[in-house]
Amino acid sequence: MKHQNFLDKPLFAWIITGLIIFSVICFSLETLPDLSENSKRLLRYSEIAVVILFTLEYLFRLFTAPDKRKFVFSFYGLVDLLAILPFYLTFAVDLRTLRLMRLLRLLRLLKLARYNSAIHRFGRAIYIAKEELIIFTCASMILIYLGAVGIYYFEHTAQPDVFRSIFDSLWWAVATLTTVGYGDIYPITLGGRLFTFGMLMVGLGLVAVPTGIVASALSAIRRQQESVEGFESKIEDDGSR
Repeated sequence: MKHQNFLDKPLFAWIITGLIIFSVICFSLETLPDLSENSKRLLRYSEIAVVILFTLEYLFRLFTAPDKRKFVFSFYGLVDLLAILPFYLTFAVDLRTLRLMRLLRLLRLLKLARYNSAIHRFGRAIYIAKEELIIFTCASMILIYLGAVGIYYFEHTAQPDVFRSIFDSLWWAVATLTTVGYGDIYPITLGGRLFTFGMLMVGLGLVAVPTGIVASALSAIRRQQESVEGFESKIEDDGSR
């Protein structure tokens, strides 16, 4: 449809992207202390303007959708609704929940998924590699648990107040395997330190493996997209001759 073609044009996508970024900046500015009344009023009017534009976009897409029910409950339909819903809910909810409603405004960042081709490719890459990522996630959970059990048996006797149980040791295992290393819980025995060194080596691979999986999927999608674009370009050249 003509309206849908307009909504899918790159210029419109850039406008919406700019509005989303502008809205996030305004949201951040609202947290500054000692804002003047004029500044607060300007930020408030800016939020109203953005919500009006997003509301018009949502109603326009709803009006032009062939299957309105399908659009309302689709991923992008729900994202478009969540981008404007918190603003209208603030008029109906108790003031104590206003902070939560303001936080929900950040959900409009999900609207970028509609207009950014790179996000589309990343989503497709995650979908392609979902089985490998699920297996890797399960293996990671097992490693975290084994790490918690190991450090508990090495350190429980030396630090009974720190490593009181396997559940307390899970925090250490997560911080160590992800190579964050907060330093709030650390081993003091020789066996515990050697075990920690081994866990850190495993943690380096733990971070690198999913990165490689997603990067390979992204490369495959990029090659596929380039081949399709090249094929379409060749057809257009042959047709113009």
